[in-house]
Amino acid sequence: MISPSRAVRTALCWMTVLPVGTDTDPDETPDRALGGAVMAALPVVGIVVGAAAAALAAGLSFTALPATLTGILVVVLTSALTRGMHLDGLADTADGLGCYGPPERVAEVMRSGTVGPFGVATLVLTLGLQTAGFTGLVGESRWYEIAFAVALGRLGAVVGTRTSISPAHPNGFGALVASTQRLSIPVWCLVAAVATIPIGLRDNGSGIDLDLVAVVQGLVVVLVIVVFAWVFTRHCARRMGGLNGDVLGATIELGVALAVVGLLV
Repeated sequence: MISPSRAVRTALCWMTVLPVGTDTDPDETPDRALGGAVMAALPVVGIVVGAAAAALAAGLSFTALPATLTGILVVVLTSALTRGMHLDGLADTADGLGCYGPPERVAEVMRSGTVGPFGVATLVLTLGLQTAGFTGLVGESRWYEIAFAVALGRLGAVVGTRTSISPAHPNGFGALVASTQRLSIPVWCLVAAVATIPIGLRDNGSGIDLDLVAVVQGLVVVLVIVVFAWVFTRHCARRMGGLNGDVLGATIELGVALAVVGLLV
């Protein structure tokens, strides 16, 4: 049985550059029990990274930097904190889907180590959407929504490792985490739904009001991310013969882009 504290520390160790350390024996080979615990704790990583991004944006609001530059720096920070691994997965996934070959050909393209035209285009468009979205949130001083969007992208990866999705290969990250999540999905969806309440809080000068329209908009964004992750990972698993780590990285980055756009609609 993996303890929650170990799951969170390992998730932060695997998914970020933060020097949190783990109690894992260096000679121990990670198994599916640990992989499943890490995925169940992944939204906590999103909360930590999102909080750092929101703090950076809020701090830079006291400078003369334009909102666009702050939005760019937010994207740079989130990428740096995660070693750019999700962006690498996004590029590899785009190249794999773009080759229109059988699963064996898709795997060959994704493991080639180079970024093709589909990968480059997808990276540029996704990073452009994220930058524009964060810029819009910065311009309206919506620091909470910045953190919310980053965390919500990780919920998509949890959805992607549901029990109906099998791994594409017998080894690798996908083999550790695919088909491991069941109860964590509704639990985190409920947490995300409750987390939309602060989005609707408004200071009217004499007190705090709750804007139900903003809360409903947040709930719609959560639903969109969950549905997108479900459909996208199912499609990728069908094309690739199963799930791999690159697809989860792509799900996270695309989920963040969708979240910031949805919050600004």
